Amino acid sequence: MKWLLTVVTTLFMAHHMSAQNKTDWANFGKYEAANAQEKSGRVVFMGNSITEGWKNQRPEFFSKNGYIGRGIGGQTSAQMLVRFRKDVIDLKPKAVVILAGTNDIAQNQGYISQENILGNIQSMVELAELHHINVYLCSVLPAYEFGWRKEIQDVANQIVQLNTLIRSYAESKGIPYVDYHSALKDERNGLSVAHAKDGVHPTAAAYEIMEATLQKQLK
Repeated sequence: MKWLLTVVTTLFMAHHMSAQNKTDWANFGKYEAANAQEKSGRVVFMGNSITEGWKNQRPEFFSKNGYIGRGIGGQTSAQMLVRFRKDVIDLKPKAVVILAGTNDIAQNQGYISQENILGNIQSMVELAELHHINVYLCSVLPAYEFGWRKEIQDVANQIVQLNTLIRSYAESKGIPYVDYHSALKDERNGLSVAHAKDGVHPTAAAYEIMEATLQKQLK
């Protein structure tokens, strides 16, 4: 019976440790080591896979400008809000560039209203302002559909509607609004193949356009 008890105990511990690993819902662990070594940077980029891919595809844009990339693929605005203190505030940057909303519309964590998406973004803004961090609010990038969630309908219009809310809020607060959408959209309010092979994640050429759009605001 001892061997059976040992097997059961081992399986229980393995399951418990696996469950613990899965509880890092906001993925604090991704940048924990980097944050511990990071010196105060000029600007932190908070976002999802679009921000993460930006740092990966165009590392020189970040390194030469002293920018810090804190994007995590698949994340919603709620997950970004939860890790905002560790991945932004604690780094004591001069500014934060917030790009959120794509995965909310894709319902990666389930349905969320546009009002509540905006609420999560507003909460990030308020936290940043409380800590004297300048904020740059970005439009959600164009997309006609999501390849991983093709059942989501009217994606392009949902993005336009959310961007209208984000722009209105930014203007009411006197916060710079970085309009990637207008700079990148095609005739369907999506992204062309030249700008995103999968219709969502930017190519290097698209990132160059985003950089030019953003730098006009940052400088």
